[in-house]
Amino acid sequence: MYSGSHSISMDAKGRIAVPTRVRELLMEECEGRIVVTANPEADVAERCLWVYPESQWGEIQRKLEELPTFNKLARRTKRLLIGHATSLELDGNGRVLLPPTLRTYAGLDKKLMLVGQGNKLELWAEERWQLWLDDVGEDEEVPAEMLSLTL
Repeated sequence: MYSGSHSISMDAKGRIAVPTRVRELLMEECEGRIVVTANPEADVAERCLWVYPESQWGEIQRKLEELPTFNKLARRTKRLLIGHATSLELDGNGRVLLPPTLRTYAGLDKKLMLVGQGNKLELWAEERWQLWLDDVGEDEEVPAEMLSLTL
């Protein structure tokens, strides 16, 4: 399970070093092979990258392929997630090179945040992450599943 938030840096070539704790989990689960793709969120303020262990990506892709082709939102979701999906492997130093298209999509620059989400990780531009944290989102409706949630 991937949890926690990690402040990391990206070098001029587009490489990031995955934090040791996360790297160990990825090595254990998928031998350091990951799939990085675009978050299909339509709101530019929430654009980030999703990082899946390769061992989980096959099932995610199968579910996406089952979405209806005549629904505009389903097509957009498939195009973004499958179309941007890039298989990568951590090098011996725990680094990975992010493709320019994904860096541009998520607005990634030097300072980044790697955020655990249970079965996956999210990779955010640090500034965008801070703006998201400050947005209370009062105009959104609370999902029924959250009404009975006890923490």
